[in-house]
Amino acid sequence: MTKKIKVLLSKLGLDVHNRGIITVAKMLSNAGMEVVYLGNALPEEIVSVAIQEDVDVVGVSSLGGAHLSLGSLLLKEAEDKGLKDRVAFLMGGVFGPSDGQRLREIGFDRVFLPGSTSEQIVSGIRGLV
Repeated sequence: MTKKIKVLLSKLGLDVHNRGIITVAKMLSNAGMEVVYLGNALPEEIVSVAIQEDVDVVGVSSLGGAHLSLGSLLLKEAEDKGLKDRVAFLMGGVFGPSDGQRLREIGFDRVFLPGSTSEQIVSGIRGLV
């Protein structure tokens, strides 16, 4: 039996626009992945729950403009806790392509910009795990 891919999803920071991440949670669940939805959280809590839940992937969503600052803090916390090398980190949300490139440069394994399809997201995750 193949192990299910376990994904922790969270809204990064205090941004309350959660329709997109809830849609992604349902999509990943329908694709056979186990999804833990944390809701709004800051980097320290996201990393703590990722360790507690022993996830394969952490996916965060940002629409509020703090994706670069909080994304950097998330990856720093993950590195400090020894999580970065064994868990894939993804970012989705509404931000420009240049910020998407910057997020990849700081260490996100995949970045999903507006318009990403369900197939791109599911296959992107499967390609990382």
